[in-house]
Amino acid sequence: MITTLAGHHHELTAVFADARQRVTDARGGTPRDLNTPYIFPNYTKTEWETRAEALRQQIRVATGLIPTSEPTPLNANVFGKVEREDYTVEKVWFEPLPGFFTTGNLYRPKGKPGPFPGIISPHGHWARGRIEDIKRGSIPARCINFAKQGYVVFAYDMLGYNDSGKQIEHRYGGARESLWGLSAMGLQLLNGIRAIDFLQSLPNVDNERIGCTGASGGGTQTFILTAVDERIKVSAPVNMISGTMQGGCLCENAPNLRLDVSNIEIGALMAPRPLLIVSATGDWTVSTPTVEYPAIQSIYAHFNAEERVHHVQVDAEHNYNRESREAVYAWFAKWLLNADKPETVKEVAYQVEPDDALLVFSECEMPAHALKQEEFLPTWVNRAKKALENRKPKNPAELETFRAEMGSVLQHALGLQLPQSEDITFGEPEGAFPTTYRRHYSVQHLVIGRKGVGDAIPAILVNPNPPVECCPLTLVVHAEGKAQFVDETVEIAARSLLAGSRTTSDSSILTELLTLNHKLLLIDVFGTGEHNDYQRAEDTTYFTTYNRTTAALRIQDIVTALRCFANRDEVSEVNLIGFGEAGLWAMLAAGFTDVANVVVDTAQFDNNMDVVCLESLPIPSLRQAGDFRTAGTLIAPRPLTLYNTGEVFDTRWITDVYRNLGASHQLHVEKEMLSEREVFARLIGE
Repeated sequence: MITTLAGHHHELTAVFADARQRVTDARGGTPRDLNTPYIFPNYTKTEWETRAEALRQQIRVATGLIPTSEPTPLNANVFGKVEREDYTVEKVWFEPLPGFFTTGNLYRPKGKPGPFPGIISPHGHWARGRIEDIKRGSIPARCINFAKQGYVVFAYDMLGYNDSGKQIEHRYGGARESLWGLSAMGLQLLNGIRAIDFLQSLPNVDNERIGCTGASGGGTQTFILTAVDERIKVSAPVNMISGTMQGGCLCENAPNLRLDVSNIEIGALMAPRPLLIVSATGDWTVSTPTVEYPAIQSIYAHFNAEERVHHVQVDAEHNYNRESREAVYAWFAKWLLNADKPETVKEVAYQVEPDDALLVFSECEMPAHALKQEEFLPTWVNRAKKALENRKPKNPAELETFRAEMGSVLQHALGLQLPQSEDITFGEPEGAFPTTYRRHYSVQHLVIGRKGVGDAIPAILVNPNPPVECCPLTLVVHAEGKAQFVDETVEIAARSLLAGSRTTSDSSILTELLTLNHKLLLIDVFGTGEHNDYQRAEDTTYFTTYNRTTAALRIQDIVTALRCFANRDEVSEVNLIGFGEAGLWAMLAAGFTDVANVVVDTAQFDNNMDVVCLESLPIPSLRQAGDFRTAGTLIAPRPLTLYNTGEVFDTRWITDVYRNLGASHQLHVEKEMLSEREVFARLIGE
């Protein structure tokens, strides 16, 4: 049966050429992985500066660095000194977070006047970690030689190696940890940041001369640390920056880290500080002289700093061997020691101490308050909840601060792009019927997308007829797509949104909105309706490091559709209605456009349960970013209706925010389902 828009007494004729029509969306293609070749864009300086700021924030969110918590003392313990002729070695542990231990060795010059430059020395995936001493790569060799040359060096364990292995395994993390922005990579980055704090706390260390170098996984740690912490003045990642293989371990692949970017961009974030890139002919950095290095050079050229970036390739397998180390010695001597002839700095003979002299807990136990591995997540969650609670806005000024900080965190957790209307395309797809006009309305079939992205959002735009010069637009989103408003003969129908039934009564929300001269926009978000049935295996290794989840893409489509019509002369305001699970997507999207009124079905979603979130919204860092608490606060103090909350969708935070802002009258919370008429009433403020 074909139903009609009641009250208009006219059927809306077919707006598709074929009911089986499908759009092709580039996002449904083969997903990226750690070995997908990446082409570095030709950035202008302005484009790069914008990109660099956003990428640093992307890294911070992906690794759980924000929102920040109250700083805690390091409680550093330095002991077990071994004295040699011109350097000393000591054991070190400190706490980046209470109960979480960074463990390593401190190498210091002896018999030389300071202050000395400091060097952070992360190791890679060598079998023996920071105490590995083989021809292909020796951590003690570089630390001893650096100390002899006049540096204070801190070599510390990767997560789960040597002393750290007494507390936590290296490949720590999983889906639930991901929701809270907790990962092996994030913990290792935190180690590096607090290692800088530790070095800068030492007497005779020059805080303005801090360098960092490591190879392989230690190279990843090096360029990630230098990207987000500008206290690193000179950097030398070895055998890692590549436009192909991006890092083969969990500790190098935090979720959301490389959305739309690669290690080339992350390495280029060092600009214009001095950067040495060391590569090898026998691994994935073989093309560095012709591909990665010129790309990073192009960024340094924007700062007239070409002399501050240099490349050396060693004819060897994957390594941090003597030739590679000597290249780094020369680079650091040039920029941190102001050496007249840095190229003459060579490696001298060294003697590695016995394991017991280097391992921190070889002769003692870890402190009693050390966290057990199973305690990391609950401790991290409590910390995150406290950090968010401390940011709950109590007045309009605090709301603006919250929007600037937590809005950015939620945006990057969702992987959202916020296109301007001029960056969005929309038009009738090939083969569609032209705009159909009736007495009281017109219907147009559109496909909306972003320039250069390849996304395709099928949409139906219903306009009042005769046209109104400037009127509201209401975006209506259903979890099952716009087919809920289009019947099997592909004609617009005033289908009831309740229980899948239809209605021809005057209470149809579509009818009511048209009567009030609203434009109606109905869309199929990613993977619904006219989209092809994309088969995305989102549980594959590192999928979320390089790709957005389907849930995140659906939120993006709502943002794109809203921003497509925002600020257009023919639209006075934009409203948003979300039905079923689409209400959750709509709520997370609403705060990123100036939406006048939001009415969403919360689908009795238990927003305090990680397991429920993983089933419906498996989006990395979503809980760390404040999920619906942040989303609701970004909407405040505009009108917001949350219905079908049942006893499980927790609205206390949002209620507090609206009350703090003196806007309680703008927030409506209903435990039960609303009828179409009631949804309409909430939308127009009845």
